[in-house]
Amino acid sequence: MSIIIEPIGIIHTPFKTKEGMPIQSKGAKGIKGQIKLKDELVPGLTDLDGFSHVILIYNFHKSKGFDLLATPFLDNHQRGIFATRAPQRPNSIGISVVRLLKIENNILDIENVDMLDGTPLLDIKPYIPDFDIHKTEKNGWTENKTDNLNETKSDSRFE
Repeated sequence: MSIIIEPIGIIHTPFKTKEGMPIQSKGAKGIKGQIKLKDELVPGLTDLDGFSHVILIYNFHKSKGFDLLATPFLDNHQRGIFATRAPQRPNSIGISVVRLLKIENNILDIENVDMLDGTPLLDIKPYIPDFDIHKTEKNGWTENKTDNLNETKSDSRFE
């Protein structure tokens, strides 16, 4: 079976290269970007301005190939690709929760961006804490590794 997904827009950010980018949106506090949505999809933005945050689903368009084991940015050990958020994945799909600042026609101003400039946007969903925050009992290999998230930046390990 094959699935064809067309981008609904483009995400614009200050990051022209992977080197030095934040590795998660929570570590990108205050970094602004924009989404340019396809004009014909503007009616789908109705009521989205009632949410402070949105979930962006996008394509890691600069990632080439993948391995089933990867060394994530927060660790020095190889982990199974599905136990990481590494950009080189079987389907190269990324997700980020960003702050929605403003919507004007087909332009969405956003903040806390952690993706490359020119990233193809696949979908937007409202972030709803009652749906999206879960109490967890375990955090796998990331336990005690996220304290320096704001300082941890992307490097060349996924070239």
